[in-house]
Amino acid sequence: MEKIKSSELIINPDGSVFHLHLRPEHLADTVILVGDPGRVELVASFFDEVECTISNREFVTTTGTYKGKRFSALSTGIGTDNIDIVVNELDALVNIDLETRTPKAEHKSLNLIRIGTSGALQGNIPVDSFLLSNKSIGFDGMLNFYADRDDVSDLDFEKSFKEFVNWDAKLASPYVVPASEKLIDQLDGDDMIQGVTISANGFYGPQGRVLRLQTLDPDLNDKIEKFDFKGEKITNYEMESSAIFGLSKMLGHNAAAVCAIIANRITKDASKDYKPTVKRLINTVLDRLS
Repeated sequence: MEKIKSSELIINPDGSVFHLHLRPEHLADTVILVGDPGRVELVASFFDEVECTISNREFVTTTGTYKGKRFSALSTGIGTDNIDIVVNELDALVNIDLETRTPKAEHKSLNLIRIGTSGALQGNIPVDSFLLSNKSIGFDGMLNFYADRDDVSDLDFEKSFKEFVNWDAKLASPYVVPASEKLIDQLDGDDMIQGVTISANGFYGPQGRVLRLQTLDPDLNDKIEKFDFKGEKITNYEMESSAIFGLSKMLGHNAAAVCAIIANRITKDASKDYKPTVKRLINTVLDRLS
């Protein structure tokens, strides 16, 4: 089997992967992904025991146990560009022999669950509710750099969406990837709203916010709100799930995302204090995965 070159897979002197600074023994099979490094400590506060905490730049990882099950909580920072780093390096930890730099004969699947915050795009989604993404639309274009992106994408949804909103050719072509059905079944409940999530490649213009710069299409959010594909509506904006779903599916991992809705872009409502909602969401997700 051909050895992966050192320029392609950079390994630190201590045997850890380049950005995450993790070695295989540091990682649990179920990984909770959060954007904010400070939120790793919040997730870990639920653990019964903590094995280790490792940090480098915005990437902080704590591994421990909750109700007898091993979890890792890992911060990704903001955006799908960081997700490209995180998911590829997590896969390398379990599916590449870091000493020989060759893929392992036996594939291992991880469970990757993003817990985040989000803004709703439908007026009937209340603030402080939980949104479980069954699909994610990537506005970032990151997955388009990979050869197998069509194999994991809902191409009919993509085509219908681009036609409906009259997608501008100057923008990256959006991709649509389903979440893991296995994880959806585990996480779903009466307290979850399912929907289709957009991962934007920015917080301001790409999500239709106007400060001093006008957006390319001022009507885009209105069109997004009205779009319907076979009964599926677009429900919320965030900034990471599309790449998590896409890369995980191509690499053979299970991925899901659950967000606390902290604002509604249609009703202009916002949570008065979203931190208790996020804490409750973390506890709910850990319970359902244990």
